[in-house]
Amino acid sequence: MVDTPAFSRSLGTVLLLTAAIFLIIGIQLISYLVTLIVVALILAMLAYPATKVLKSRGLPEGVAVGVVTVVASLLVLLLCYVVFFSFESLIQDLPLFQQELSARLAEIITTLHGFGIDTGSFSASSINLQQFAGFFSSYAMSLADLLLYLFFIAVTTIFMIFEAPKMPGRIQRVNGDRSGGAETFSRMSRFLIDFVIVRTEANLVHGFLFGSFLWVMGVHAAVLWGVLTFLLSYIPYIGLLVAAIPAIFFAWLQFGLWGAIAVIAAVAVLNALVENPIFAHFASRRFDIPALVVILSVIFWGWALGIAGMVFAVPLTLIVLLVAQLSADWAWVNTLLGVDHLFTGGQAPPAEGRGGDVPPAE
Repeated sequence: MVDTPAFSRSLGTVLLLTAAIFLIIGIQLISYLVTLIVVALILAMLAYPATKVLKSRGLPEGVAVGVVTVVASLLVLLLCYVVFFSFESLIQDLPLFQQELSARLAEIITTLHGFGIDTGSFSASSINLQQFAGFFSSYAMSLADLLLYLFFIAVTTIFMIFEAPKMPGRIQRVNGDRSGGAETFSRMSRFLIDFVIVRTEANLVHGFLFGSFLWVMGVHAAVLWGVLTFLLSYIPYIGLLVAAIPAIFFAWLQFGLWGAIAVIAAVAVLNALVENPIFAHFASRRFDIPALVVILSVIFWGWALGIAGMVFAVPLTLIVLLVAQLSADWAWVNTLLGVDHLFTGGQAPPAEGRGGDVPPAE
């Protein structure tokens, strides 16, 4: 005889998994819209604490949101200006870079020939930087599209900030008599906001220090590589390596092998400095997430949303895990993944047998 309750639970699980698969496919199909909402949500998390501070000092809600919006918009526009100006300077200096590259390649070919290694048809002029620039430019968003995209993000962020104080009450109404629902949501939301803020603070320090080092060293487009480091530092494990590659390349072009080695050493030192003591100084608690969960998050969100998904992989995963924790049917997923302590306020399980945790920075 079929156990009806067990069968119903199994059927419900299968239906939920099926719905999740279709939801994942849908996310990829509307990645433009999803990315817009995700970026707005992250910005709202960063701006909401500042809005609360201004409101606590007597400013009306609308004025507080307006002040934060203006300041944030100016910062974003300044960031975009710096990126576009630096990128335009790189494009204009391509002939100079091509000459430097040809000289470095000629040195390498001469060294290889000295060891009796035949390079075949490869020559100092085999690599054309103009082709690489054209390839990246074809995937870049036009200025008009970027401004429109930023406008939609700004509007969405503003309304999210207005709606944020109302969410705990709505969660409580959804949970009915379970009065702890709003408290649970509030605690988990604070954790998520704390993570985004702490990660952003650490990224700012890292990007500023790396960009300053490159500027003092005299590397081309040092400010651009600092900004790139700030943005890509959100990607666990691989982000810093990817951000360092162009800086190492241009240091090699300008100063040869020792220039590249100097930048590599700076990356190693800054990574050890920022990702441990500085991050620990910012963080009020450890953000222990199993390494496997982080890697799978980067892979999945990168596949679904592209670069933006990789940048915001950890916050997006935390949002999904937050929703799962609120559900009585899906809270076991967080326990299985070893992340339930992030939302319940408990201690992380011992590292032994967990397959290795992400360092506090992640």
